[in-house]
Amino acid sequence: MAGNTNTRFGFVAILGAPNAGKSTLVNTLVGSKVSIVSRKVQTTRMRVRGVAIEGSSQIVFVDTPGIFAPKRKLDKAMVEAAWAGAADADLVVLLVDAPELIAEPNGLAAKDTVRIIEGLKAAKRTAVLALNKIDGMRRDQLLPLAERLSKEGEFSDVFMISASKGDGTRALLAHMAAAIPTGPWAYPEDQAADIPLRLLASEITRERIYDRLHQELPYASTVVTDQWVQKKDGSVRIDQTIFVERDSQKAIVLGKGGATIKLLGESSRHELERLLGHGVHLFLHVKVGNWSEDPHHLREVGLTHSASDEPAKPPKQTRR
Repeated sequence: MAGNTNTRFGFVAILGAPNAGKSTLVNTLVGSKVSIVSRKVQTTRMRVRGVAIEGSSQIVFVDTPGIFAPKRKLDKAMVEAAWAGAADADLVVLLVDAPELIAEPNGLAAKDTVRIIEGLKAAKRTAVLALNKIDGMRRDQLLPLAERLSKEGEFSDVFMISASKGDGTRALLAHMAAAIPTGPWAYPEDQAADIPLRLLASEITRERIYDRLHQELPYASTVVTDQWVQKKDGSVRIDQTIFVERDSQKAIVLGKGGATIKLLGESSRHELERLLGHGVHLFLHVKVGNWSEDPHHLREVGLTHSASDEPAKPPKQTRR
């Protein structure tokens, strides 16, 4: 298939405000987990690539971090990563949380969405508008929102979808498959993601932390895979460090008598074994440090940040 001149290949960037459902959409379109999903906003921190096949088209989805008003180095690096994903893409999809924008037309999600539209206009990018989370919503509620957003930006098409339930996603996928350029495929047919296994393992554990401690632990933790050793029996030993910013957060992650970190390890191990298809021996450690301001750590997770203190801006479109 890779050598077939009738094939199509291209990159699609999924942009949106934090918690718009970008990771859920990518996972749904790819058909397997390539991005972590949690109840916390800004869960995705790097550009994660998921690979899907639709007919003769191979589509690489770039699940970008949510675009918001950045403050910390980590925030600025995340926003820069999101705009870089848009600049490099053949097609851009702006995903919005429809119920949130209807309920809070002047809320944070609405302001972040307007910021993204303005960035796309500055970069002279036309995008596809996807109204997400439409479960149970009436069409007469959605049409005014679609019309309002269309007046603010330049959109080639509008789709109404539910990323979590899959409603409308097949039509969106078909549109993407037809819109990307002709060309040979770049990945094997059975590859679902372009992310190093060590990084994927870190993301799985981070997802488990957010899922279990979303109320107790603020947005102040990350996970680094320190060691990955293949065993003779086919299993793998994985050593990871969970970084938090205060001693009180370390105590939360550990739990009484180490009970919480044990449960986190078991949950993460089961998910890794399911994804990898073999046994996993997972060892978790917790350290305190200001990781979110550490340039070395940002590079470790695939993020970079310019030395400037200026707000991150959308780059000019990269021509292929």
